[in-house]
Amino acid sequence: MSLSGREDYITLNGCRFRYRIAGEENAETIILLHGGRGAGDHIGEWTAYAALADRYRVIAFDQRGCGLSEIAYPMNFRQYADDVDAFRRHFCGEDGKIILQGGSFGGMIALTFAVHYQQHLTHLILRGTAPSHHHEAEAIETFKARIDKVPSASPEMIDKLFGTTITDDTEFRLIWFALQPLYYEVFDPNAALERTRTMHLHAETHNEMFREKEHDLRDALKTMTVPTFAFCGEKDWICPPSQTRLIAELCPNATGWEVPEANHSCHHEQNALVLERIRAFLEGEAP
Repeated sequence: MSLSGREDYITLNGCRFRYRIAGEENAETIILLHGGRGAGDHIGEWTAYAALADRYRVIAFDQRGCGLSEIAYPMNFRQYADDVDAFRRHFCGEDGKIILQGGSFGGMIALTFAVHYQQHLTHLILRGTAPSHHHEAEAIETFKARIDKVPSASPEMIDKLFGTTITDDTEFRLIWFALQPLYYEVFDPNAALERTRTMHLHAETHNEMFREKEHDLRDALKTMTVPTFAFCGEKDWICPPSQTRLIAELCPNATGWEVPEANHSCHHEQNALVLERIRAFLEGEAP
């Protein structure tokens, strides 16, 4: 996989982060937030959205405790949002504004940032995410309905995925691989093997981030007026379309969209269509 952009490290808020940047310095800045509480890194979001660097300055980073960034405490939703603001201040100045994109858990952080730092946003883009922890119950029911897709997975693994008891990084990697068929409408087992072999998984971060069980922004979103584009795959199993519809209903200036023939990884499965809709949104057209 070829990656464009410049990779570097920076220490902000007492944590050393790995980040990647591309685009003109004076262009509007988009910050990308990857998903996975301790699973994965910025590369997935980067490969999906780096093409936007033809018009925007694009920045992506491994969130604290993820990828090659440092495992540094505290690790909670507000701290992760404060880390985004530290990146904003460093690259855009104290009063600078950003476009913020977040997918899955990164979308939850993006929503947390919007609630606390709305004045520093021009646009908010959300992929396959949820405004509260309540999506977990629906995901568990979807897992039960689609269990035939994941013969190597078990209800106990799902409990660990949404809990604080993953034993170590190896167990985390095995659970992740077993669940991979749920994330794609067209599943490639060889690609899943390579993806799981090479990705970064940190059980410590995962367990710590799931200690904050009562995360709920539903009431706060009613006062969020930043232009928001929320989308998800129509078959998303872990952050189902009901959650995207809820975000669109709660945020006064939000538009929701379900990506056809796509699952949680809709930004890869239907990449050209997703980029087309995002560009339209950022240019003021109906996405």
